Amino acid sequence: QVQLAESGGGLVQSGGSLRLSCISSGFTFSWAAMGWFRQAPGKERELVACISATGDGIHHAHPMKGRFTISRDNAKDTVYLQMNSLKPEDTAVYYCAAAPHTLNLRTSRAEYQYWGQGTQVTVSS
Repeated sequence: QVQLAESGGGLVQSGGSLRLSCISSGFTFSWAAMGWFRQAPGKERELVACISATGDGIHHAHPMKGRFTISRDNAKDTVYLQMNSLKPEDTAVYYCAAAPHTLNLRTSRAEYQYWGQGTQVTVSS
């Protein structure tokens, strides 16, 4: 049974930081491309960042470049999202996603097979 469990969300003031974690099980994590997406109320789910299976390939969506950093620890079956300089517009539910048997980056939502339940991030002004 595949499980993706996000944690680390919460309420933070503008300019603050949070670190999200996503612990995975039920598939071979080191063979899976991983991604973080977010969805704000009334908006479509959008890519935040993604990382290749080995961690050599990384992509951050433009609004997050320089503020967010995706990383992974294949020994711990965990992918992280470090978020710095948070803004109120970063408020959303953040989802972890997995594309098993995929070594390269995947930037499209449709390419991810498994999803976590999401963790709420709220940034106050």
